[in-house]
Amino acid sequence: MKFLDQARVFIRSGAGGAGAVSFRREKFLEFGGPDGGDGGRGGDVWAEAVDGLNTLIDYRYQQHFYAKTGMHGMGRNRTGGKGADALLKVPVGTQIFAEDNATLICDLTAKGQRFRLAKGGNGGFGNLHFTTSTNRAPRRANPGQEGQEQAIWLRLKLIADAGLVGLPNAGKSTFLSVVTAARPKIADYPFTTLHPNLGVARAAGREAVLADIPGLIAGAHEGVGIGDRFLGHIERTNVLVHLVSAHNDDMAAAYRTVRKELAAYGHGLAEKPELVVLSQIDSISAEERRAKQAALAAACGRPVFALSAVTHSGLAPLMHAVFDAIEAARKQDAPLAKKTPAEEI
Repeated sequence: MKFLDQARVFIRSGAGGAGAVSFRREKFLEFGGPDGGDGGRGGDVWAEAVDGLNTLIDYRYQQHFYAKTGMHGMGRNRTGGKGADALLKVPVGTQIFAEDNATLICDLTAKGQRFRLAKGGNGGFGNLHFTTSTNRAPRRANPGQEGQEQAIWLRLKLIADAGLVGLPNAGKSTFLSVVTAARPKIADYPFTTLHPNLGVARAAGREAVLADIPGLIAGAHEGVGIGDRFLGHIERTNVLVHLVSAHNDDMAAAYRTVRKELAAYGHGLAEKPELVVLSQIDSISAEERRAKQAALAAACGRPVFALSAVTHSGLAPLMHAVFDAIEAARKQDAPLAKKTPAEEI
């Protein structure tokens, strides 16, 4: 399945049905009077976050969503039926923006969360509604109200517990394939990963979702390489796992390049808890590993994990640290989540 994280669609809610002009005519009933019913309300346009989706690729092939028009009123005081709604099923973590692609309409962060994007028009009144003491037989009825229409942008930001960042060929995809059932593309050339990959890691009864994004290079925030467009997929993570390859000659420069791009992107990425990992240590000697691990620790100012995803060396301590950091971040965010009022539709 192809990955698509942004799409523009056009929506229109249904117009209301027209009211009816009708008069009651029955045998032996001399003064039947008006009995035209009201029109039905037009259908709404809803967005709903569903499970089992992690891409917006469906919206590449269908960009127009129209709710149905309400049924017209009928005689015998019969009200028209409501028009059918239109439903946009989107992955959890989808943000919906107005046509300017800057005004946020809603953020669907939980399975089953729904938001009404466009309200259907009200149905028109039938002639029964216009009966007065001086006008006993009105011959007028209202048309239904028009529906609402607009273009919207869907933007997906994957929801994961930990995000993997680093330069190209830092071993992020290999690490993801070892600790999860994900099967990202792995090769010995830069930018093997062209779109984010998700995987679920489980250990000792604990579970976490990991997100691997394409590698960053200097100037990514200005569009160099693949750019920083995929950094949005780790905005919601609790912790960043920063992999620095042991193949780099200058460990400090490799580390600072990625940190600079995170800071330039903003949105709080530079402030997230970070675990720094010296990866691909199976390709260097033990003495060289110690020297590069010390240089990297001096550059980042914190302890550095040593990892070989191929031989699984250092894998267990790193995963325990990842799970511990995720749990600590969840506990810290829990009081804030309780204070946030539920969104009303």
